[in-house]
Amino acid sequence: MSALLLAACGSPSAPERDEGYDVAEQNYRELHHALLVIDSHLDTPANLSNPDFDVLADNPSKLGRVQVDLPKMERGGLDGGFWVIYTPQGPLNVTSYEAAKLAALKRSDEILQLIEMHPNEFELATTADDAERIAASGKKIVYKSIENSYPLGTDLGMIEEFYNRGVRLIGPVHFMDNQFADSATDLSASDLGGLTPLGEELIREANRLGMMIDASHAADSALEAIMEVSSTPVVLSHTGVSSLYDHPRNISDDLLRKVAADGGVIQINALGAYIEDLEPPAERVEAMEALSEEFNGISPFDLSSNERERYLARRQEINETYPMPLSSFEVFMDQMLHALAIVGPDHVGMGADWDGGGGVAGMEDVSDLPKVTERLLEEGYSKEDLEKIWGGNLLRIMRQAEAAKQN
Repeated sequence: MSALLLAACGSPSAPERDEGYDVAEQNYRELHHALLVIDSHLDTPANLSNPDFDVLADNPSKLGRVQVDLPKMERGGLDGGFWVIYTPQGPLNVTSYEAAKLAALKRSDEILQLIEMHPNEFELATTADDAERIAASGKKIVYKSIENSYPLGTDLGMIEEFYNRGVRLIGPVHFMDNQFADSATDLSASDLGGLTPLGEELIREANRLGMMIDASHAADSALEAIMEVSSTPVVLSHTGVSSLYDHPRNISDDLLRKVAADGGVIQINALGAYIEDLEPPAERVEAMEALSEEFNGISPFDLSSNERERYLARRQEINETYPMPLSSFEVFMDQMLHALAIVGPDHVGMGADWDGGGGVAGMEDVSDLPKVTERLLEEGYSKEDLEKIWGGNLLRIMRQAEAAKQN
């Protein structure tokens, strides 16, 4: 798609601080709660089938797993976001595609059941205009998104099926290369050239329906191919910047400028291992090595469905017994502030990967979101900037996707 380049493709200047402005004299929490606050990547649906989880209760926070519920959203001023239909990557065959499709449809139904069970607290949103209306009614906004299009198999008609079920943001790929695209983290696989021909068809069909494209987890070549094919700007729903920490899941400043010049947005991730070089404890390393030996070094993506579930359960047990060390709020803010310095507040937002591994010391769950607003105000960003960062940029791209929809 064509777009105006940023002025000379340069970096925006830092905001000029209002000399008369003192954050301490402002009720930054009041300002934060007055904003429309949307997160682009909530993995909370993974908790909905857990009998110990009650979305209306103030559940004990568990970093990366239980960070979003109604009381925490209220305290943190989170009006809602994109609730994720996530499916792990599996073998590329008809039987596995069918199993993945059924799992994705079940997760989609669980999100709808959440709304049906709590109609006074949550409402499904399917357009950009829905967000402000739902928030004004006192309910929480539930957009649906797909992380990993693997469950579609090779039947692109399923995209319209998920659209009709409310999905408005779709990501082609996850940890491993699949039938649609190269993954940023599948470093051992053959190069598929960014997008496969089927992947190009996926992008065009999503454009036709008015869905936004999520290029998080996509390899750089896939991200560039998506921007080339798509008629609307791309969303990086939970991504970081590699100039501060060189991880395959992060993108370079040059590529970030291309995303911005194309009208897209980067939503900053708070998963510690993606934003800082964290040394795992020795016990964790030993446990992970034992797990690999137990499964003969076979990739979990090549296991049968039952074996994969057993593997993932063992891995979760290791994660809880020997957790990775935490990154910090300052490291997270360094990521956000760097992205803002490179492309400005028109192209940056929040996608912390809550309940999917995200969270840092000082920002353990969504109740801590006002701290981000406080820090951005201290750095000189305005209320208008914050409106864009906390949801305006996402909704702008959603409106572009809606306008490009073909009947």
